[in-house]
Order: sequence, then structure tokens, then C-alpha cells
Amino acid sequence: MLIDSRNLPTDEVIQTEVCIVGAGPAGITLAREFLGQYFRVCLLESGDLEFNQETQSLCEGETIADNFPELHEMRRRQYGGLANAWGIEIYNKQIGLRHMPLDEIDFEKRDWLPYSGWSFNKSHLNPFYERAQAVCKLGNFVYEAEAWSDNKSPQLPFKSDNVTTSMFQFGTRDIFLSEYRDKINRSANITTYLNANVVEIKTDETAKTVTRVKVASLQGNQFWVAAKVFILASGGIENARLLLLSNKTQKNGLGNQNDLVGRFFMDHPLIRSGVILPNNPQIFNSTALYDLRLVKNVPVMGKLTLAQEVMRREKLLNMSALLFPRHNKFTTAIFPTHNEFRTAGKASLKILLAATRRGEIPKDVPKHLANVIKDFDSLFLQWYKRHFQKQLMFSNLSQGGWSYQKNKDKKFTMFEVVSQTEQAPHPDNRVMLSSKLDKLGCAKAQLNWRWTETDINSIKTSQAILAQEVARAGLGEFQIASDGELPQVLSISTHHHMGTTRMHHDPKQGVVDANCQVHGVSNLFLAGSSVFPTGGFANPTLTIVALAVRLADYVKSHCF
Repeated sequence: MLIDSRNLPTDEVIQTEVCIVGAGPAGITLAREFLGQYFRVCLLESGDLEFNQETQSLCEGETIADNFPELHEMRRRQYGGLANAWGIEIYNKQIGLRHMPLDEIDFEKRDWLPYSGWSFNKSHLNPFYERAQAVCKLGNFVYEAEAWSDNKSPQLPFKSDNVTTSMFQFGTRDIFLSEYRDKINRSANITTYLNANVVEIKTDETAKTVTRVKVASLQGNQFWVAAKVFILASGGIENARLLLLSNKTQKNGLGNQNDLVGRFFMDHPLIRSGVILPNNPQIFNSTALYDLRLVKNVPVMGKLTLAQEVMRREKLLNMSALLFPRHNKFTTAIFPTHNEFRTAGKASLKILLAATRRGEIPKDVPKHLANVIKDFDSLFLQWYKRHFQKQLMFSNLSQGGWSYQKNKDKKFTMFEVVSQTEQAPHPDNRVMLSSKLDKLGCAKAQLNWRWTETDINSIKTSQAILAQEVARAGLGEFQIASDGELPQVLSISTHHHMGTTRMHHDPKQGVVDANCQVHGVSNLFLAGSSVFPTGGFANPTLTIVALAVRLADYVKSHCF
């Protein structure tokens, strides 16, 4: 059943057994696992089925970080969560996302990396990864390149095992936006409430048991949900914010007795590692493995990574290397520097366009027009690339298909190397409460973020090793890109928010235990990437879904 909470009477109390806060991939997976159970489930979603700008404004916050995107640009208050913003063209006009599990090393306690180590190893999570593969409708749980390569599309022939090839699989977003929504709505035991914004978590006087959550709509009505089990599944920023907002019994926030809620925020910065100038242009005819394409009816794409033994020996963070063929005359135009991603002109243009769509006149029109005029050249270049990149036949992170082109050895002269990087967990990278309030009267989130020397040095060393191995294999010259002493950033964030309610068996080192239960609170659980102690470089969705499946099993077997 689907209910618009704006129509509920004020102060109504909804009774249920399980209350899930957030209908993104984590919350939807949980609800899917609870289909047909004998207990009732209430799924609360802040947004509607369609995008609503007023609801989206509740994501606004403050960022104290260099060139970090605005918080409302990195999240989506809408049924399906951030899946609504996935933008990779897979096949047959399907839109989706890259999937892969975390590596074994990502779960390890690494002596050179403070605060690393999960509460279990990868082998423990593998059965749940296999089930997550089915939830995300992917191929077999196989990410080794050997299963996807052949004589016509072999792996690059490196001379040592220092550099390896592994795969991405791609899944469609429609399963979360419509298919599972329809199944959940038809289930007799699950009720979904839209436009339902949880603003506070209420507990008993000892803060050991959650009794109910307070829910508000932007239309002014408020109601309550009382349940036996509560699961927050509202994202890496919002999970922490809700705990911090719930400070009536514990003054520093629920579950924050050790000042850990909101700390250890991580993302996956995207950098331009450089270019590979091949010795032989025929390489473009034999590297289809590294293109986004269908293999055995599964959309896959190869990437380069350093062997885990190398990472352990050199004390490195994890990092990937994706290859995109380029012609030298287009390289600069296709790949911007980090300054292009966040400019005053781009921000002002968004404000002006949004106001125009609403039929309103925004504040400070002269200022915004001046910003747009000042950045006109940059804005035009971005528009040109967005609308004509396909005609230029250049693949990027959101599309593939270059390997199907003819005369590749004559069209391309280099590979652009783009890297998604692991970020070291650090307690000073954190989500806090701002002094500013949102439209519901709640303190907005404030994100404090900085790269550390560990992050930067790891990227530099990884680039140097990759360049050495490219040369040793006789593939060509790897020219490393940099921005002075820093990596050349394409996007400081890939909207992968992790770590703010980290997992650890010791409540002095983590917010939740191995079962994702908040330490000291008997019936409150957290789902999503906020529980990640470390994040590797892999897109977190497959791990989010695997952990949600695992949590659903625990709730069914231990809570009822």
C-alpha cells in the first residue's frame, strides 16, 4: 500500500513491527526481504514518486571543504533515493550503475592505515554478495577478468602480477525505481508513506530502546510511528544527522556517547591519473575488455588495479584505473580540471534556471547574471560536450561502445586514465549539525572534509607503479597528470557517502556492532554505507545491498 502522509491527521500514531526510514536501495532491499512476512512493515520516504524541488531543499546544508559539491547536489529525496540520479547508459536505453564488491584487503585491519578493519572478512559477506547480485539483477558473482576475456578481447599483457585486471558489472536503476516498488506496494504486510520526513527519534528515559519516531510533512502535519524495530536507511549524511538531531535523552545525540556519530566521513574522489601513449596503435583493436559492452548478455567493463600484495607491501590505499581512448586534439576539451565542476557561474545558472521553471524571480539577479557572463566560456564548453560528445564518439564514465567502432587504430592516439580512489578514514572528516535550520525547523547538516597526506601520497605512488608497469610491458609511455603537488581532480566527490556511523565491536571505536545495531540501543539498526569502516574504491551499492540482505536475515531471526 502507498500512502501520501500529507493527508494523515496530525498526531496520529501508526503502529507497526518494523519501521524503515528511507526508500533508497538499502531501504527498498530491506522491504523486499520482508515481503510476505507475518509482521507489519512501515517504509517511510521523505520524497514522492516524482522529484520535488521543495522536498529536495531539505538536503541543503553547509560544506567546509575545498571544491566539494553542495550537499543538496549529492543526494536525492525521492522514492528510489540516489538511484534516480544514476546516469550510465548500459544498453537499450537502460540507465544504471557500475557494481562490484569490495576487495579482500578493504575488510582487513591494515597496520599502516589507522581506523581500518571491518568486523568480519570478505568471505563472510560473500554469500550475501551473491544474493545481492540477484537483487541487482546482475550476472554471476564473478569479477575476475578471466571469466570475461577471450582471444579477441584479452587482458593487457603486463610482465608482472603487480597490475591486475578485474571487472565491473552494470545493473539498471529501474528495479529500484519501479519493479520492486510495485512488488512492495502489492504486499499485504508493507505500507509505504511518501512525503514523510523523520525529524526525531524518541527513546525511553534510559535511551536504550527506541519507542517511536516523529514524522513531519512540509504541509505542516506531524505524526508518529511506533514499532518494535527501527532501521535507518537514509544515507551516509542523513543517518548521522538523524542521530545527532535526536538529542533529547542523550544530549550529544542518540548513539553518540563516544562522540563518533558523523565522524570518519569518506567519499571516492575521481582523478585524472594521466594518459597512456601506446607504442603500437593496434592496441585499440584488442582492448575491448576495457570498454562497457555486453559479454555473455551481461554488461561489463574491465579496469586496472594494483595487486593486493603490492598494496600491502607499499602501504597503499585502493585505487582503480579506467581506460578511455582519445585523440590528442580532444583530450583537454573532454576532460576538464576540477575547477569546472564547481564554479560561481554554474551555481548561478542553476539558480536562474530553477527560478524560471517555477515562474519566479530569484534574489540577486544582477549578481547571478554577472557570474554567468564571467564563466560563459566554461559553461558553453560544458554544454557543448554534453550535447555533442556522442557525435564525437568519445566514451566516458557514463557511456561506452568505443570498441565497436571501425578504424580505431587510426581514430585514437592515447588512453585517458581515470581513477576512482579510496579515501583514508579520518575522525576530523565529519558530519555535524549546522546552526542553520531547514524548512521543518531542524538543524541542517554541516560537512567538514579534507584530503589527508595519506590519500595524496597513496595516489602518487600508485600512479608511479602503474607507469612503471606500463613501460615494463612495452605498452607505451604513461604520462602522469598532476595539479602542482596534488592529483588532478575531476570530481572531489562521486556522491559515495560512507563511514559516518562506522561498524566496530568496541563502542568506543564504532557506532554500530557487527549486526549494524547501534551500540547501547536494543532495537535501532542502521543500513547503508554509513556503517562502512573503510570504503575501498568500489561503488558502494552492491555492498549496501549485501549488508541490507544480511541485516534483514538478522531481524527476521533475532527480533521476532
